[in-house]
Amino acid sequence: MAAGSSLHQAPDDPGAPKSEPLRERSDPSVRRYASAFADLMEMRAPAAVVGAYLDRHEGWFRRCAAPMTVEPIGSQGYVLTLGRFGNFGFEVEPTIGLELLPQAAGVYRIVTVPLPEVDEALRGLYDVEFAASLRLDEAGGAEVSTEEVDGVMLHTLVRWQLDLAVWLRLPGMLSILPDHLVQSSGDHLLRQIVRQISRRLTWKVQEDFHASHGIPCPPRRRAQF
Repeated sequence: MAAGSSLHQAPDDPGAPKSEPLRERSDPSVRRYASAFADLMEMRAPAAVVGAYLDRHEGWFRRCAAPMTVEPIGSQGYVLTLGRFGNFGFEVEPTIGLELLPQAAGVYRIVTVPLPEVDEALRGLYDVEFAASLRLDEAGGAEVSTEEVDGVMLHTLVRWQLDLAVWLRLPGMLSILPDHLVQSSGDHLLRQIVRQISRRLTWKVQEDFHASHGIPCPPRRRAQF
C-alpha cells in the first residue's frame, strides 16, 4: 500500500471507507495508470564487490535518490517523495514507503510498504504500487565497454526493472472528456516520470559506486526504452 504527501487540486469526497485502499474501491472515477522500465548499470568490479555495496543501502540510496526527499523507516525502509504527477490540471505529489529487501540469489527487490503515518484524506485520492528488482550478472565480451581499463577488470551488469502503478480518483469535471483521452494522457505522463526518475537513479548509482571505490566510471549507455 501507499499514501501521499500533497494534493494540488482536491476532488470531491471519495465516499468510500477510509480503511480501504483506493486500488480496492469500486469507484468509476478511479483511474489506474501503469508503466514499466528496464535498464542496466555496468560496474567495473566483481559481483561480490557490487553486492557488498548494494547491501549498504543506507548510504547510496539516500545519496542517489536526491533531489527526491528520502527519510528512513526502520533498518530497511524509506519514505520517498517521487515528484509531481498531473493530468488535466489535477496534480498530486506522491510520497510512498519503500523497503529494500536483502539479496536473494543475486537479486535485490524494492517493494511498497505502508507509511508510518497516513493522511486518510489523501488515502482516498490516490494509491501507489512500486515494484523494482536489480539482478547481478558477471559479464564480458560485447556486453562491457571497450576502454583500456576494461581489458584487465571483471565486470558486473546490474539489470534494473521497475513496475509502477498509480491509482487516482479524478475530479468529476474530467468525466466530460473522452475516456480514451483521459487514460492515454495519464499513461503517457506516467511513463515520462518513470523514465526520468529511473534513468537519473541508474546514472547516479553507477557513478556513486565507482567514485566510492576509486574506479573510473564506464561511459553512460543509451536507455533501454
